[in-house]
Amino acid sequence: MEVEPNDLLLFARIVEAGSFSAAALRVGQPKSTVSRRIAQLESTLGERLLQRTTRKLMVTEFGASLLEHARKVADEAEAAGALAQHRQAAPSGRLRISLPADFANLGMSAMIGRFLDRYPAVNVELDLSPRRVDLVAENFDIAIRMGDLPDDSSLNARRVTLQRFGLYASPCYTALRGLPEHPDDLLGHDLLCLLSRSGGAVPWVLQRGKVRWGRACRRRG
Repeated sequence: MEVEPNDLLLFARIVEAGSFSAAALRVGQPKSTVSRRIAQLESTLGERLLQRTTRKLMVTEFGASLLEHARKVADEAEAAGALAQHRQAAPSGRLRISLPADFANLGMSAMIGRFLDRYPAVNVELDLSPRRVDLVAENFDIAIRMGDLPDDSSLNARRVTLQRFGLYASPCYTALRGLPEHPDDLLGHDLLCLLSRSGGAVPWVLQRGKVRWGRACRRRG
């Protein structure tokens, strides 16, 4: 026999309210729906819970025995609501974040510090790796990644910030190899390349209007 906890909760609300009409207003359902659900509960249990007259609502002997369990369901529901309300008012618990170490160095430490000052009951755990984590399977709350993201309808994504990149060379290098004056000159220079999440070298791509220059990176063994 399977009893729906919501029906037990409704039974407790009816007894507390003293009538089907008052209980219907409290739970925000039509009186006919409340009456039907209690009738289904009585049918499932095979016992009458309430004796209804035009003037009075009385709890049967079996209903009085069941009422204790129903009130426990009501108390647990109220406790769950209070817990959720408390967490919304003052966040607490563990927050797991996955982000690359190079992005963490771009001001994230100060941001996390301000967050912890504001919400001291939250414990922040950081995974500083570029790998693509499974947020659900690995129990991560947030993943911060740089670049384009795969199309995944199960995740909610938003842009955090925009990063600007430039071309840089040390004075020693330019003294030895000269300073390139045009993107085509990069073909004759040594380049430092970033590695993608898959481990491959990310090619250099420069763009001005509709004109693009590209240079593949080769890893030296």
